[in-house]
Amino acid sequence: DRPAARFAAWYEIFPRSQGTDPTRSATFREAEARLPAIAAMGFDTLYMTPIHPIGHTKRKGPNNSLVAGPNDPGSPYATGNEFGGHDAIAPELGTLQDFRHFLGAARESGLELAMDFAIQVSPDHPWVTEHPEWFHHLPDGTIRYAENPPKRYQDIHPINFWPEEEARLALWNACHEILEFWIGHGVRIFRVDNPHTKPLAFWAWLLPEVWADHPDVVFLAEAFTHPAMMHELAAIGFSQSYTYFTWRTSAYELRSYVEELAFGPHAATFRPNFWPNTPDILSGPLRNGPRAAFEIRAVLASLLAPSWGVYSGFELCENSPASPDNEEYHDSEKYRIVERDWTDPDSLAPLLRRLNEIRRAHRSVGRLDNIRFHDTEDPDVLAFSRRDGEDVLLVVVNLDPHVPHETMVRLDLGALGLADGQRFDVHDELSALVGESGDRWTWNGWHNYVRLDPAERVGHVFAVTAL
Repeated sequence: DRPAARFAAWYEIFPRSQGTDPTRSATFREAEARLPAIAAMGFDTLYMTPIHPIGHTKRKGPNNSLVAGPNDPGSPYATGNEFGGHDAIAPELGTLQDFRHFLGAARESGLELAMDFAIQVSPDHPWVTEHPEWFHHLPDGTIRYAENPPKRYQDIHPINFWPEEEARLALWNACHEILEFWIGHGVRIFRVDNPHTKPLAFWAWLLPEVWADHPDVVFLAEAFTHPAMMHELAAIGFSQSYTYFTWRTSAYELRSYVEELAFGPHAATFRPNFWPNTPDILSGPLRNGPRAAFEIRAVLASLLAPSWGVYSGFELCENSPASPDNEEYHDSEKYRIVERDWTDPDSLAPLLRRLNEIRRAHRSVGRLDNIRFHDTEDPDVLAFSRRDGEDVLLVVVNLDPHVPHETMVRLDLGALGLADGQRFDVHDELSALVGESGDRWTWNGWHNYVRLDPAERVGHVFAVTAL
């Protein structure tokens, strides 16, 4: 695999929300104006939600309501209308030529485009009339809509990936042709929507078919499901996968989970990609959480795993859940066009930029099997290190976004490449923003004191140098 399969920083957008008029979709040409700011935060992979025509039948309104108004844009995951299906561009975004121009502009900004491969359809997709045999039919002859209890997607038909043999071969080849179409137009990274709801045999066939001609293509599995299925998809060949990081919040949970990923029985095949949030998931301390909660989760996601990503709006600390029991966002962007104030002085953009700078400057972050956790006397403080030769990072994070914590950190000096009793320099690179060199201390031995007040700093990211 090429490096982007194992080390990358992703940023997710709805292209239609990248303009300045919330009453209509932005075009690709308008969305190009956002590219320099995204690149300036240090991200290298720009992931777009589906860009295809959106169905009209049973189109969803705000907050997944069953009735859409005349100006509601609908969910981009309800793919297909009279303008085409998965190989077409939504007219409101522009043309295929506009897409290619956007892709080129992204490259000029240092961003590689990742595309959503979401194989389900709206009732208006051409496949519904051309290939009714590719769908699940109810006893009354109607086509079943998609469900993921308790969620219902009346505007989407799932695909039957295992019809009789002739139809199955035609369907699978049609999916392959979709990938080939976009690969032909320059896309080399695909985020695959819900791969666990398709037969494993389909992926075992499709991925090698693609790689036979395009070995540089990267596939990210969006499989929030049982671990056995996630591991099986990785073993089949998915380049990387979303994980349970979003729901791991305590020091014990984070340490146990990352050690399982790094050293467990599936470490050789399962590559994690850590996301604090997605359009579907606003979880844990981010729900109604303070700014510090977002800072904490960004530090953890970016430095615990070689690949990480955030969904647009994370830097503005968007924290309103749909309800106390619903992990989605209130006024979800899936069903509306969002206008954001990117000039907000409280934006976390400088922090995200600094984290991505640290990641690029330290080769030790590019692998997972070198991570080591260090004990602390406070269960709300997590300490871990990454080492690759003389490149050593030590990260200490206060997991409580509300209250200061102080503790002694019990270092495993051998994991840091240090001898007992050796003095060493710790340079806090997280505090080294523009024009600042960062805080620096001299430590001695394995037992050292830290105090972290989330109102001032949520953590240290120390570059460690022996003296």
